[in-house]
Amino acid sequence: MAIQPIRIFGDPVLRMKAQPVTDFDKELRTLVKDLTETMQDAPGAGLAAPQIGVSLRVFTYHVDGELGHLVNPSLDLTDETQDGGEGCLSLPGLTFDTRRAYGVVAKGFNMYGDPVTIEGTQLLARCIQHETDHLDGIIFIDRLDREQRKAAMKAIREAEWSQDGTAPQVKVSPHATFGRAF
Repeated sequence: MAIQPIRIFGDPVLRMKAQPVTDFDKELRTLVKDLTETMQDAPGAGLAAPQIGVSLRVFTYHVDGELGHLVNPSLDLTDETQDGGEGCLSLPGLTFDTRRAYGVVAKGFNMYGDPVTIEGTQLLARCIQHETDHLDGIIFIDRLDREQRKAAMKAIREAEWSQDGTAPQVKVSPHATFGRAF
């Protein structure tokens, strides 16, 4: 297991649609362990493989004491929505209210190829949607309305980490009081 560098907004891998996992092998199990360790070290509520530069459909999560992962997810979302603060480890220190489905049923596989179904609401649903978006090359600021997105882009341009394209050397917890980083 190894903590991996987290790719920051502007890295092209974050905008690519990740490839489905076809081999449930030792390499995949190592990837899941690396994702988990990196997510916990950050700390974050979730982390998708593209965020560490691997274009595969895999993510990990740690929400409300539940630690897990999902490979090749497909989602069924509720019609009911929720608004809440959302951040991202690939946009350190930034949080914006984002509308998401209130509930989700996520189907996919574990790292051994066994079918998995995860049902969740509120924060778990938000996290699963956020991480699945990463697998589709979507960053949460893409889901903001025009005015919020404009504010987000201004904050990104002004962020210390965007000045030279690298993350700050100090550890930043982007989910301080009201948002969670995924």
